Amino acid sequence: MNKTTLRLASRGSPLALAQAELTAAFLKQRMPSVSVEIVKIETRGDVNLSWSLEKQGGSGLFTIEVERAVREGSADIAVHSAKDLPSRDSEGMAVAGYLPRANPLDILVVRENIQHPATIATGSPRRRAQAQRMFPKTTWSEIRGNVNTRLNKIAQGTADATFLAAAGLERLGISGYGGLIFKAMRLEEMVPAAGQGAIALQTTQANAERYREIFCQETAHAVGIERRFLARLGIGCHSAFAVHWTKGHVWFFQERMQQPHSVPFAQTEEDDINFAVDALIEEYELAYES
Repeated sequence: MNKTTLRLASRGSPLALAQAELTAAFLKQRMPSVSVEIVKIETRGDVNLSWSLEKQGGSGLFTIEVERAVREGSADIAVHSAKDLPSRDSEGMAVAGYLPRANPLDILVVRENIQHPATIATGSPRRRAQAQRMFPKTTWSEIRGNVNTRLNKIAQGTADATFLAAAGLERLGISGYGGLIFKAMRLEEMVPAAGQGAIALQTTQANAERYREIFCQETAHAVGIERRFLARLGIGCHSAFAVHWTKGHVWFFQERMQQPHSVPFAQTEEDDINFAVDALIEEYELAYES
């Protein structure tokens, strides 16, 4: 490694910058002779807060401009929430690795004294599809904005409840919010999105191997399996499909299912992983109509 300064491209939201700071600290610990700078990037998804992520398709809305900074040479590594990445690497780019995964679960955020929320705001088809089993009479709406904005909207009564990622709350140091109750969803209740809780570090294919060995191999294995499902199914991060690998098992959910499924998944070799993923897609009829 002959660079004395590494430039990290990141979105400018509070959560994205917190993740970039975590990445900077991680890199400085493992590469003490290298200094790290953070380059703030504005994305289409950040600018167009009125957009429906579901209607826009979601894929790449928070990653393309950050990736472009690396492609065009104004940054060395792009810092992403792994769940925001498209299921396949774009040409010439690669995920070099991941930081150790944080809590991957979803959190139900509901106003105090509300036992059964009449309205839940979420822009996630995955969360909505799974939560409808718990709250069949609930009215659904979308919600946009950073984490604090969403919390404030629920506290002010825009809706009775929403869902947020536990990892994001933890990285922002938020363990509570006035007038709101936080309840962690168990895997049996809500399977996370592929990559949820993981920070992905993307660079050019030519440079990826320089960094790969310093990042978390366990997280790379888990998220690699999860992203393999998305790639095989030809779907993106804003579909209603959920998949999560942990402790030798894979959990998954599709909107046609009555409940999440968990099956043993101990494969480690790439060909074996591909075969096992394809077998599960066929067995559980997970494929989406084209």
